[in-house]
Amino acid sequence: MTRTARRNRRTLQVAGVGAAALLALTACSSSDSDSSSGKSDSSASASGSASTKMSGTVTVFAAASLQESFTALGKEFEKEHPGTKVNFSFGGSDTLAAQITGGAPADVFAAASPKTMEIVTDKGDGVGTPATFVRNQLEIATLPGNPDKISSLKDLTKSSLKVVLCEKTVPCGAAAQKALTAGKLKLTPVSYEQDVKSALNKVVLKEADAAVVYKTDVKAAGSKVQGVEFPESANATNDYPITVVKNAPNSVAAKAFIALVQSAEGQKVLTEAGFLKP
Repeated sequence: MTRTARRNRRTLQVAGVGAAALLALTACSSSDSDSSSGKSDSSASASGSASTKMSGTVTVFAAASLQESFTALGKEFEKEHPGTKVNFSFGGSDTLAAQITGGAPADVFAAASPKTMEIVTDKGDGVGTPATFVRNQLEIATLPGNPDKISSLKDLTKSSLKVVLCEKTVPCGAAAQKALTAGKLKLTPVSYEQDVKSALNKVVLKEADAAVVYKTDVKAAGSKVQGVEFPESANATNDYPITVVKNAPNSVAAKAFIALVQSAEGQKVLTEAGFLKP
């Protein structure tokens, strides 16, 4: 082989080795890049998942009449979202609204009337437009077996009966006044109670002969009272609005809880408790 031929052959060998090394380096770089990219995507996904994952406590201020159904939904929420806890504060809607506007920490407010919800929204302490999620209607709760033979709203005006109403500023009290006005009736109760559960308990404890409460409360009490429907209640049906509270400590969980309330599952629980669909 000539000197020129040997030189050409050596040149080709060197070039081949260089090309191979370049290919290997490129492949390695590509592999590292793919691996790094995959790792980054995974991290981003995990990070995104972590940022939307719910945890911690969600505090719900809700009308007393929602106690049984919301308690059940709270347990379901905790089951669906491990790591969360739902704390409830039940009471008269006007009292709860005043607490929220006074700075009480709450994530969700569910009121028994648009008027009491306005106490919060008019102060700018609600987020967006409250959504009506159920409605409720009044009923008379009497002692078991209805010993006083109460059959109408007019019967409650008898002086021999001890009748209890909710405070006029509480949704159940305002609705009762509206029903009495519709029936052109005047009624002087033995007491006005701060919320519907307190009014109902007067009958349960036999401290009153009857109380004007919600159908849902009569149903929840079971055999402890007997319910009597009256036509004037059709003129006093209450809409129940719900909203996320401004500056909610746990707004993500608050929105998720409201979504559960409005879902088919939530509506089933509420209608089974005696609430009417919105």
